[in-house]
Amino acid sequence: MTVLSVSRRTTSRRTVARTVRALGVVSASAALTVGLAGSAAACNINEFSAEAKCVGDNGVITVTDVDPAGVPATVTVFLENNGADEKKIGEQVVKGSREGVTITFEEDWKPNAEYRIHVKAAPYVDEDIKPNLTTPATACKGEKETPAPETPAPETPAPETPAPEPSASASTPAEESDEPGTPTPSESEPESTAPADTSDNAPSPAVGDSHLAETGADSNTGLIAGIAAALVAVGGGAVFFGMRHRGTSSDS
Repeated sequence: MTVLSVSRRTTSRRTVARTVRALGVVSASAALTVGLAGSAAACNINEFSAEAKCVGDNGVITVTDVDPAGVPATVTVFLENNGADEKKIGEQVVKGSREGVTITFEEDWKPNAEYRIHVKAAPYVDEDIKPNLTTPATACKGEKETPAPETPAPETPAPETPAPEPSASASTPAEESDEPGTPTPSESEPESTAPADTSDNAPSPAVGDSHLAETGADSNTGLIAGIAAALVAVGGGAVFFGMRHRGTSSDS
């Protein structure tokens, strides 16, 4: 009986040990599984999304975290240029939720620009949101664009200044005077006419006969006529005295 009792005790201890070992393995497996599941549920890069949009007339970049565990994550936004970081736009911390928590970066982005969004939530996530964010092809309304050069308006030609009309006193002849004998301006002011050119048709008078061809105030016609009349009178007197002398001679 003693041997049988000891054998039973030994078997019972082995069974308990095996049972404990099995429970330990199961517990460890369960803990590992829970741990991995917890890590996966705690934070994942797939729980982050980014978008470029407009708020009013201003451009913004938003990042949304739907991590139900609410693990704090640092989000950093970079502007890319030919595959390299051109400048850092900003950095914020977000605690996600099942409904999603969104943070906003003010950025007047250009159309078709590229941004890199990095997420770091130690010890779960330390990577970029893939692929990089590309902004829309249309800018926000408030985006300042280079104004097109203004086309100058065609110049309006200045109105032509009409020529001044001649005054009435210059264009209208003076009214005739009511008094008889009063000469009109046309009568008192003889029109000036150019002298006829006689150089080709009439021969030039000789130097000695120049006074004979002239008339008017400078002519010697009166003087010549007076001398001729005096000579006629003298001749007539001489004839008279000559005839009288002959008569006297014949009577004696």
